[in-house]
Amino acid sequence: MPQSYILVINGKPEGPFTIPELKARGIKPGDFVKTGDMVDYKEAQEIAELRELFGFARPKLLMQYYGSFDQRWLASALDWFILFGVFVLLAAMVVFLFITDKQARIITSIAIVAFTPIGKFIYHVVMESSDKQATYGKQMLKIRVVDMDGNRISLAKAIGRNLAKIFSVLTFFIGYLMAFFNKQQQCLHDMIAGTLVIKDRLV
Repeated sequence: MPQSYILVINGKPEGPFTIPELKARGIKPGDFVKTGDMVDYKEAQEIAELRELFGFARPKLLMQYYGSFDQRWLASALDWFILFGVFVLLAAMVVFLFITDKQARIITSIAIVAFTPIGKFIYHVVMESSDKQATYGKQMLKIRVVDMDGNRISLAKAIGRNLAKIFSVLTFFIGYLMAFFNKQQQCLHDMIAGTLVIKDRLV
């Protein structure tokens, strides 16, 4: 059975309409549609089937779709909290189960916890290039990392993005504050890697 869509017309849902019927109505990229399986409405330009049929350009991610600086900061804080907790728990398990010498316990604990930044780098790369496109912190805040076309980023791009955070830090964190001064709310490392942080849906 052909896919059909509910179309918002003058603020009211109408339909369902088949794709040929949508085309006959002159559907526009910014019109909101949904299928019976979709939880929320999306712009027509966000649905690959409609973009390809009507020759829509790549989806234009509107400003309200971008993850804000405070959302990204909170997501980062949540990720640090999660990872630090994991490494502290790991250190506690290792020193109490396998090490009896007090001084060795202290040194081992510090060494394990010191690996948190490396663990965070690996965690970000793996999670941001996964199907979820986001770390657990970002998932809680309903934001995710995409390329400039709104697609899932590759492992290589995720590595590049997270390595580029060095430049955001070396600029005395001005690289992060740059998100306030561009329409797509990109930090310096996003600009270098060609990535965006967007919201899952309109709020």
